[in-house]
Amino acid sequence: MLAINETMGQYSELFMLLAAGTYTVAFIAFAWDLAKSSKALLAVDLKAAAAAEASAAATAKVPVAAGVGAGGSVDRAGRDLADADDAPVDRADSDISGPAGRAERPSSATGRASKGAVAGAGQTADAGMRYAAERRVPARVAVALTVLGVVIHGAGVLTRALGAGRVPWGNMYEFLTTGAFVAVAVFLLVLIRRDLRFLGTFVIGLAIIMLVAASVAYWTPVGHLVPALQSYWLVIHVSIAVLSSALFTLTFAMSALQLVQAHRQKTIASGGADKLGFMRLVPSALSLENLSYRINAIAFVGWTFTLMFGAIWAEKAWGRFWGWDTKEVWTFVIWVVYAGYLHARATRGWTGTRAAWLSIVGYLCVVFNFTIVNQFFNGLHSYSGL
Repeated sequence: MLAINETMGQYSELFMLLAAGTYTVAFIAFAWDLAKSSKALLAVDLKAAAAAEASAAATAKVPVAAGVGAGGSVDRAGRDLADADDAPVDRADSDISGPAGRAERPSSATGRASKGAVAGAGQTADAGMRYAAERRVPARVAVALTVLGVVIHGAGVLTRALGAGRVPWGNMYEFLTTGAFVAVAVFLLVLIRRDLRFLGTFVIGLAIIMLVAASVAYWTPVGHLVPALQSYWLVIHVSIAVLSSALFTLTFAMSALQLVQAHRQKTIASGGADKLGFMRLVPSALSLENLSYRINAIAFVGWTFTLMFGAIWAEKAWGRFWGWDTKEVWTFVIWVVYAGYLHARATRGWTGTRAAWLSIVGYLCVVFNFTIVNQFFNGLHSYSGL
């Protein structure tokens, strides 16, 4: 039996290595998608601006009064040309007021005013997180690689569970590997409803970091749990904590992008140069903030249950619901930070960069709770396995 457990553990480590390699290729594909598409869209904008200038020059050369003596045909042509030149300017102006403009196809660029071309350069994803069709091929390849990676990753988590004869989140190594799997799986599930492929580089990058950290810093051989963890509450309490942490990982990436996008939009609005071309493929800061807020609300509910079920488990294991153990305190601190974030944004008008920073602080508390508290603070929750 021991040999079978060790074999399953070795298979698990092999699957984790293959998953990390697949994620790395997917990360490169997502980054290639951002770089290639931003350059392509810049070329579209330049072409649109050139076509608009040519159209404006042609309109200026048409004598309006000449059509009077020629039956009005030239006059009508001049008016039609002027109308064709003015209409895109109005549509571009309406795009500016929306949460995110959308880049046009190269075939529709002709006739767009230069002002519209500059405005359209701000975003390519609309409020529904949908992209223009020009950038689909690299992104589709990246998503396909991510699906392959998450299948291999899932096999690694499953073989770890079979080798240990229990759920695979009994120590820091297992929590990290399972957490990375859930984060990527949630990302893929959200893609069904929302086109968040612009997050691929950042989510997959975080998953790679988690797998590397698990293998290098927190590796633990397959083994049995301490008596306090041999309970069905391990499945309930920790599984919800893993899912909530995965959702917090997504919102952390969104909040970081929101700060960058807000700075970029402010720079463009003040007449500055756009030095972050890849952010053209990311929705507006407002769209990112709204979606991050919704996901944080769901994750907060999960973290609330994590806190409640942890207290119930503590009462069954140690005879008290709360004992001010370091792990318990920091779990509560995380709950307070995200509760403050939701309350401040919903009732106190904390929007924009302040809300993004508060969301980031909450995630940093999650990281601190998992790493520093588990490793350097002694207590009843010292189950890191190190």
